Formats: sequence, C-alpha cells, structure tokens
Amino acid sequence: MRKLTMTTLLLSAAIATSSHAGWSDLVESVKKTGGELIKQPATSNSGVSSASLSSETLINGLREALVIGSERAIKLISAEGGFLNDPQIRVPMPVGLDQLAGPLRKFGMSEQVDQFEQSINRAAERAAPQATAILVDNIKSMSFEDARKIYEGSDDAATQYFREKAGPQIAALFKPEVDGALGEVGATKYYNTLAAQAADLPVIGKQVDSDLTTHVTNAALDGLFLKLAAEEKLIRENPAARSTELLKKLWTN
Repeated sequence: MRKLTMTTLLLSAAIATSSHAGWSDLVESVKKTGGELIKQPATSNSGVSSASLSSETLINGLREALVIGSERAIKLISAEGGFLNDPQIRVPMPVGLDQLAGPLRKFGMSEQVDQFEQSINRAAERAAPQATAILVDNIKSMSFEDARKIYEGSDDAATQYFREKAGPQIAALFKPEVDGALGEVGATKYYNTLAAQAADLPVIGKQVDSDLTTHVTNAALDGLFLKLAAEEKLIRENPAARSTELLKKLWTN
C-alpha cells in the first residue's frame, strides 16, 4: 500500500475541517492545499514519472475545477432571469398547457400566460442554490479513482458523475423549495387559472400535467446539469477559464 504523503495529509485535514461549509470555505481549503502542490515538483512516489501528474495534483486539480465550475453554474442559474432568459434551460410550459398557450394569447390572456411562465422560472431560480451543499459534499468525498476517471473521460464526465451520485439528492432538496416558491411567486394561482381554461377543451384538457412541482423540479435539475457540463467543458478546453495555477498545471501536462 502506498504511503500517504504530507500533501495528502494536508488535503485530508483541509477537507475534514470544512465538512459543513459552503463554497467559500471549500474554495479556500482546496486552494490552500493546491498552493502547497504548486510549490512542489511532481513526484514519482505514486508510480508516476516526474513529468506526469502526481496523484495529489490530479485529485486536487479536479476538486478545484469542480468547485469553480459548480459555483459558476449555480451563480448563473440562480440569478434573476437565470432560467427565464436562457432558451437552453428555460422551464417550459407543462404538457397540455404548452398547446394551450397560443390560443389563450389570441383570446386576450397573454398577460396570464407570461406571468405563469415567469413564475415557474423564478421558482427554478430560487431552488438552484439548494444544490450547493450536496455538490460540496460530493466534491469532498471524491476518491482518486473517481478523479482519474473524470480526468480521462469525456468533456462532461464530471457532470455525469454528479448526476449519478447527487442527482436524486438534489431533486429531493429542490422539490420542497420549488413547491414553496411556486406559491410565493404566484405560479400556482396562474396555473390553476390556465388549467381551468384547458379542462374544458377536448383532448388538451386530459393531457395537462397536474404535478407542477415535479415538472419545475425536473426542469431545474436538467438546467443545473446542462450548465455544469458547459462550465466543465470550458475549463477543459479554454485556457482562459483555468483561473488558478493548479488548474493550469493539471491541463497543460
């Protein structure tokens, strides 16, 4: 069994002390440990040549990349208009109501349709920060083998890892937040008004998705992972997006 290096011990201590912290504490702990790595040449004690990445550089670099990418993605989608103004992740009208939107606009209900669309997207924006704690926990618990697979994987390998490991947990946190936000921003009221109009229509009325909370939760989750994938790809491909020395070291080897 390989002996733990001092750097690995430093990493373990940094991670342990921030077990319940948010982004700021995790960023500082990872960057502090990363700074120690930058001062050291790559070693061969793990069976890797000095010209290659050390295990410490790999796992710390991946953690730092995921901290930065996740923070950027959540900040982006949780801002006002983060979902609403982005065609890629905008929360769509529920099934059934989407077919009704056009006719309702023609009959003078454009304001109600617009207000409903705005309100469901506001609910998604308000739920987004709930993902922070779970993403932080998954970043901290990442093993060297996880990091290696992500580093050698596709442009969205880390995002796929997050979706598999954390997706259900994030959805479970999103759902009550979305449910509360839907009531506060008026989405439930607008939905009931539009759904009542749809109920009297043949075929369409029977297709209306009655579970608005699940609809918005799933759309918010999809939007989060889409933006995480975009940030991950940016860091992998664009040198300008590698905002720390450790990231530059990781992706220039």
